[in-house]
Amino acid sequence: MENWQKDERRAVVITDLEALVPGDHLLRKIEKVMDYEWLYERLSPYYNHENGRPGTDPVVLIKMVLIQHLYGIPSLRQTYARIEDTLSYRWFLGYHLLEKIPHFATVSYAFCQRFPESLTEEIFEHILNKALNNRMVDPGAIFIDGTHIKANANKKKYQKEQVAKAAKGYAGQLREEVNAERERLGKAEVRDDDEDDPSGSGGTVEKAVSTTDPDCGLFVKGEHERQFAYEAHTACDKHGMVLGVEVTAGNVHDSAAWDPLYQQLHRRFADNQFLVMDAAYKTPWIAKRSLDDGKVPILPYTRYHGKKDRFKPWEYAYNPAADEFICPQGQRLRHTTTDREGRRSYRSTPEECRRCSYRELCGANEKGQKLLTTHIWQEYLELVEQLRKTERGKQLYAQRKQTIERVFADAKEKHAMRFTYHRGLTRAANWVRLKFAAMNLKKIAIWSWKRQRFSSLVSFFFPSYERTPVFSA
Repeated sequence: MENWQKDERRAVVITDLEALVPGDHLLRKIEKVMDYEWLYERLSPYYNHENGRPGTDPVVLIKMVLIQHLYGIPSLRQTYARIEDTLSYRWFLGYHLLEKIPHFATVSYAFCQRFPESLTEEIFEHILNKALNNRMVDPGAIFIDGTHIKANANKKKYQKEQVAKAAKGYAGQLREEVNAERERLGKAEVRDDDEDDPSGSGGTVEKAVSTTDPDCGLFVKGEHERQFAYEAHTACDKHGMVLGVEVTAGNVHDSAAWDPLYQQLHRRFADNQFLVMDAAYKTPWIAKRSLDDGKVPILPYTRYHGKKDRFKPWEYAYNPAADEFICPQGQRLRHTTTDREGRRSYRSTPEECRRCSYRELCGANEKGQKLLTTHIWQEYLELVEQLRKTERGKQLYAQRKQTIERVFADAKEKHAMRFTYHRGLTRAANWVRLKFAAMNLKKIAIWSWKRQRFSSLVSFFFPSYERTPVFSA
């Protein structure tokens, strides 16, 4: 008779969790690099240590959320169920086999009501500082892009509302330069938007607002698909370490969310040299701000969208001495005005254009006048175009697919960032920061583990080798 396996599920074995968790388990690597004392000090004021029942250890609650994001578990409810029957998760929390795990509602309440709103940002900063202290970050070239996260909202339940336009952070500086130029041209000064709109947002626009989650935004996915979503505007280095994130509604343009993200990066990495971005960030303000701060923006080629059978803008020669353009037929286009958006208007003389045989190629209007517009910061865009053509620029832009694009792919495929159950911009932003913090922590733990193994091998073959700490807090 065959010697079949006996049913040993009820066998009594004397052991401990320490012996059951593999030595190279990811959570063991994370436990070696992560410190929690600062969390106890930070959260101590939010607990009453004299009255009431003893509270759940706050570090345990934070570890449960880290487990959720490290292993891409969609919700806290599922995380709670996984922890109950997974030995390595119990070991990470410091719980034995029969100890009751904190309920998922306790975790949710702690992050929504008890803990300070800035805690998730502080956790992200703390983990990023660990990477910086151990020279795991290379901020020489920073890659910036955005990715959409589907919101927990029905796309058929919305109403049209007049929503205030997003305020432009550079509006004051632009207005000063526009008014200086208009004064030189003998034009009236443009009025401040704040005089017409007390909110300072520059007017309103009609948008579809979800009745389920008003903070998310409707965006078009593909040709026909529409859905409510949030967008995570993210920056990383060449190793895929996330350096900063700004979360907005899904209908906010990448260039509109660039300023707060750039301020984070400029505060942390003032010596950064290159900013690698896609075509959505190719605007005059972003080019100007980057170059004025000593950064080198690397932006892609953008196709000309004008009519192919007309003269192209680059076929008009600019004369800086007279501030005018010369058309391919030698006629002058004078600078007539500059509007509040910074657009310069250059117009030709109608009498001369009416007699021109190339009028149809020029695109002159019915009166025989050609209008050519440029931006007041156009020279910055032209400089960016020259930087794009350099070998260094081509090399850096080609790295986007293995840096920022890979960060998004890993976040969605391995860490469940395609969809969020959280509603409200604040909760969604905290959720995204914790997810990126977990991804950074995973990288730090794996890299420090490899360093430790390499140091052990060197010490084995070269006993006189002077060992140095492989990881610093």
